[in-house]
Amino acid sequence: MLRTPTDETRLRILAWLKEPGPAADGVTADAVAERFSLAPPVARTHLRLLAATGLLHSSGAAGAERYHRDDIRIAEVARMFEKGW
Repeated sequence: MLRTPTDETRLRILAWLKEPGPAADGVTADAVAERFSLAPPVARTHLRLLAATGLLHSSGAAGAERYHRDDIRIAEVARMFEKGW
């Protein structure tokens, strides 16, 4: 889910959201689209997939959601992979 053979966009989004600056306050799908040169619907799909797995959470009204990392969930998933899951 996080990595496909030809694209690591979701990993890059998670890394960007960890950086200090604008991404630290959460980002919109439009901001992700601009940052990674994606079509807005593609950016929304990436964000929704990350949110569906619990790696991101959103806040704000529908259509203007801001997405934030869930560092606790990310750490849990990392531990599962370290254990050979």
